[in-house]
Amino acid sequence: MSEIERIFRAEYGRAVAVLTRHFGDIDIAEEAVQDAYVAAVRRWPEYGIPPSPAGWIITTARNRAIDRLRRETARPGLEAEAAGVAPVDTGEEDMLRLIFTCCHPALAPAAQVALTLRLLGGLTTAEIARAFLVAEPTMAQRISRAKGKIRDAGIPYRVPHDADLPARLAGVLSVLYLIFNEGYAASGGDTLTRPDLTAEAIRLTRTLVGLMPDEPEARGLLALMLLVEARRPARTSATGDLVLLADQDRRLWDRALIAEGQSLLRDCLRRDRPGPYQLQAAVNAVHADARTAAATDWPQILHLYDHLYARTPTPIVALHRAVAVAEVHGPALALELVESLDGLDRHHVRDVVRADLLRRLGRDSDAAEAYRRAAAGAGSEPERRYLTGRARALGAAPGGAGG
Repeated sequence: MSEIERIFRAEYGRAVAVLTRHFGDIDIAEEAVQDAYVAAVRRWPEYGIPPSPAGWIITTARNRAIDRLRRETARPGLEAEAAGVAPVDTGEEDMLRLIFTCCHPALAPAAQVALTLRLLGGLTTAEIARAFLVAEPTMAQRISRAKGKIRDAGIPYRVPHDADLPARLAGVLSVLYLIFNEGYAASGGDTLTRPDLTAEAIRLTRTLVGLMPDEPEARGLLALMLLVEARRPARTSATGDLVLLADQDRRLWDRALIAEGQSLLRDCLRRDRPGPYQLQAAVNAVHADARTAAATDWPQILHLYDHLYARTPTPIVALHRAVAVAEVHGPALALELVESLDGLDRHHVRDVVRADLLRRLGRDSDAAEAYRRAAAGAGSEPERRYLTGRARALGAAPGGAGG
């Protein structure tokens, strides 16, 4: 990525946010910022990067928008409004407005993710389409429809009122976490991870923390992302194969990310307003503290999952808690918990956990069949290859009879 592209990627959301407020139209704002990018590519290599790139981008985009509107007789009022755009507006409040607009609950989750990456992240439609394994025209239509719904439904471009803020913030955090998870464990394709998406999710979450520094769950989510991302270099072998947490070379973990994540988590603890993301971050901090897999403080992890399940009693939290139960109380009790879970029929991870527990109990045939089912439901090729190998090692090739 060139330096010009890097600057525009970092400033894209802020510029779009400022211009959207003043022009009242997301499409006009986007087109103007894209015009400013073209101008920068032509001008900056010759004259150098300006002292205030953000101010230059907003000013240039504003002028391009005004020029465009002058040519459109159908929008005479917008040109007059454009004169009020502050060329060096920091746009912090505007960024918050755009974040909450992109993540409005009236939009489908997939549309929220696409809009967030497009308008705030500055990713191209082609990049977003590749990340989520859909055709570019399909993604373009998804983004266009989401913008149309914002316009036609009159979705307000504002930060929610205090009474609505907790629920709306939870929705924003959920979108950012969805983006991160797709990058950390790709739902399809030939690679296990998509580092570009994890990096973008972390960047956007950093932005949100900067805009809302007193929100501990935003800090907790950033801590969680950093602590999990720190392990990415050890998650695959040199040939791209999946390496489980217990087998990872912990010397490859990024200690700088771990230190930052733990620092954020300590700050959250001082605020004493625990939430789900903070608790998940705490679980990952315990893993990060263990120099070897055998040194992991599983009783502490189970204690944290007890608290998390009390706050968020979802099947996926219960499944992760069962993994901790297996380490503290043995696989038999954990298997009972997993077998009793409902609501995870579409999640192959339940079969992954169940297969491991069955293997540890010596029920190899049943474990092999569970691994085979898990492989059939896996998204990425490296995960599917790993699970298929486990099934074969226990005596059941894919497609064979189960036990």
